Amino acid sequence: MEEIKGTVKRENAAGRMGAQDAAACAAYAEDYAGYLGVAKTERRAYAEAVRRIEALGFRELGAYETLKPGDKVYRGYHGKTLMAAVIGQEPVAAGLNVIGGHTDAPRIDLKPVPLCEKGGLAYFDTHYYGGIKKFHWLVHPLALYGVVVKPDGSKVEIAIGDKPGDPVFQITDILPHFGAEQSAKKLSEAFDPEDMDVLIGSLPEPGADKDAKEAVKRNILRLLEKDYGLTEEDLLSAELELVPAGLPRDLGLDRSMIVGYGHDDRVCAYAGLRALMDLPAVPRRTGMVLLCDKEEIGSVGATGMDSTFFENSVAELIARQGTPHPELAVRRALEASRMLSADVCAASDPHFPNADSTGNMARMNAGGCLIKYTGARGKSGANDARAEFIADLRRIFAADGVVWQAGELGRCEKGGGGTIALFMSRYGMDVVDFGVPLFNMHAPWEAASKFDCYMTYRAYRAFLAD
Repeated sequence: MEEIKGTVKRENAAGRMGAQDAAACAAYAEDYAGYLGVAKTERRAYAEAVRRIEALGFRELGAYETLKPGDKVYRGYHGKTLMAAVIGQEPVAAGLNVIGGHTDAPRIDLKPVPLCEKGGLAYFDTHYYGGIKKFHWLVHPLALYGVVVKPDGSKVEIAIGDKPGDPVFQITDILPHFGAEQSAKKLSEAFDPEDMDVLIGSLPEPGADKDAKEAVKRNILRLLEKDYGLTEEDLLSAELELVPAGLPRDLGLDRSMIVGYGHDDRVCAYAGLRALMDLPAVPRRTGMVLLCDKEEIGSVGATGMDSTFFENSVAELIARQGTPHPELAVRRALEASRMLSADVCAASDPHFPNADSTGNMARMNAGGCLIKYTGARGKSGANDARAEFIADLRRIFAADGVVWQAGELGRCEKGGGGTIALFMSRYGMDVVDFGVPLFNMHAPWEAASKFDCYMTYRAYRAFLAD
């Protein structure tokens, strides 16, 4: 039977790669896994991104008095949010091609006063960050990362749990033999977030009297002072995060997937960064990558995309090109820009068919996924990109041989979610979500197809080069 032209296919395309593409995909996946193993927090993701782009000649924006085509610049904020750009042949005021992702991920944060003792054991008191299923985080080995800032401005970096020989931490759970009461509850009620304390020690302070109060907590304080020069009061000015211990690994006997912590959304952040770094020539329009913070809690705060960081960065670029009427030029540049909101989407899991939007769910190994709208229920909170922009993306992807698919975030009134697209579209620019499909999104260990990762990178590179 003759094939009907122009039909939409969502098929496993990974096995149809030629030898050259297969080798490039494998090399890309290996480098990405290396990045992901380092970028355990938003601060570490920022530092690793800066290290990589500086090695390719990117310089801080403040180092330039004027900007010319081909200049490679970056601007950071609070060590968490990053703008990197390759200046294009056209003035910045004519608009930019932007890839925007985020580097924060769901996790367990320490409370401001985290140390406590219960039943002769020492714990960290915690507050979860982002949307999680709480039971996912129980019993896993956890690593502790972050920074403690002292009143004199000195910083103590903390990284415990991933180096050989490091201890790890754990949120304990009741054994199934005693779990009848827990099992009888709704899943949403069975795990009280106030009880998600992290076990960190069981030995009393050496030489402590057997009746001494909080002797185990005192021993932890002793170790913090001995090993890191920290007091309990120093933890008031700390950002300490508990994340899954362990590094990314190949998934499957065929090694076709990667399992790791923080694919959402470092898999897209890395793809955007690599795409900018790998541009083969000076682009027509300035290509920019934004890696922001706080997306998992609504893109709020000074380092979130609901701040003025993006427009301030564009204003800095325009000022260094000497464009007349800079305030108006910034507004015109923002409105004339185009953006791929680089965020992940849910892959169709055959074990949960009731969540699927029939024919509109992303599939593993079918390429990066374009999500025309996010939001929930009647597209509430959606950006809903216009058809003309989608058509132009079809042209760009086809010209570069990008394998991609289109979908949405689950069955009507069952799915939904938000990305930074909503905040960027308020400038009047064209914005649409495009990213890697995942299994286990927001869980400690998420899974992604190497092919989908590679094709998402290819899509970003083609977009920035257009």
